[in-house]
Amino acid sequence: MKTKILVVDDEADLELLIKQKFRRKIRENAYEFIFASNGQEALDRLGEHPDTDIVLSDINMPVMDGLTLLSRMHENNPVTKTVMVSAYGDMENIRAAMNRGAFDFVCKPVDFNDLELTMEKTIVHVQQLRDTMRAIQENNILRMYVDETVINFMARPGFENTLLASETVEATVMFVDICGFTSLSETQPAGTVVSLLNKYFDQIVHEVIAHGGYIDKFMGDAVMAVFKGDYHLDRAIDAALVVRTQLKANHDLMPDGTDYHPAVSMGINTGEMVSGNIGSASLKRLDYTVIGDTVNVSQRLQSAAQPNQIIITESIYQRIKESFECQPIGELKLKNKAHPIMTYEVVA
Repeated sequence: MKTKILVVDDEADLELLIKQKFRRKIRENAYEFIFASNGQEALDRLGEHPDTDIVLSDINMPVMDGLTLLSRMHENNPVTKTVMVSAYGDMENIRAAMNRGAFDFVCKPVDFNDLELTMEKTIVHVQQLRDTMRAIQENNILRMYVDETVINFMARPGFENTLLASETVEATVMFVDICGFTSLSETQPAGTVVSLLNKYFDQIVHEVIAHGGYIDKFMGDAVMAVFKGDYHLDRAIDAALVVRTQLKANHDLMPDGTDYHPAVSMGINTGEMVSGNIGSASLKRLDYTVIGDTVNVSQRLQSAAQPNQIIITESIYQRIKESFECQPIGELKLKNKAHPIMTYEVVA
């Protein structure tokens, strides 16, 4: 990887000496040197070459001195590191430069062997900074696609050895489906459909997170959310009520002139479930999720719900009836259940 170095000095012969000393590195495309005769010119060069790794700067220069340059650099070039190159008699200025963030200094007359060692040390430091920043950016991108629970799990020491580990947890699962969205996608442009779906998902996600839950997965036009911890059932129902209100408030004009009013159907269930990585370790395709009968019932309740209905079982109703207004729906026959289950709708 080529290192870009800006040399800032008003001594004209320094450019020739640099090119002679480092001609092999330049020829091998390991170093690329840029030159400026003062601090202001250096800032212009940095604007043209924002990927500059190192600045070798004199202190005493016309127009703008090295100390001022150093102060100005941090605004737009936080990763670039500066090595001050100045006379030993400038020790007071050198100390001022170090206090302003200079990485190191080399004394004049320049010992080029010392300069090269200092440059190599600085290059390693800059590369470490860039690698760290890249890792942070990648981690932020990862957070867009992976749930926070997974990232925290990955951060555990030795997580590679426990990829297939699982645990039983007490939690609440909420399934939210945007009603009629599949038929909408058959009549409207793809760009419109994706834009609307992302808009509605954002509203759902915001409320889930605001109520202490997390998004387990997106499934077509549906969302699966999980709530753990204290009062997880109450928080899930609070989130569901707000999501229903938020989505009902949308009025979106379609390209064909029709007005689309989204509605959601929701199923909520609570109890024990298995939490862990599910998938194929050999293919390295795993999904950190929750599974079990509690999850299945939640999804089937959602499938049975009408637009803008939040359906729960009777056992949940008995737990929340003093906190939420509910009304009976009746017995529903759910898939893989031997007997019908009494269900209720959460009204408010």
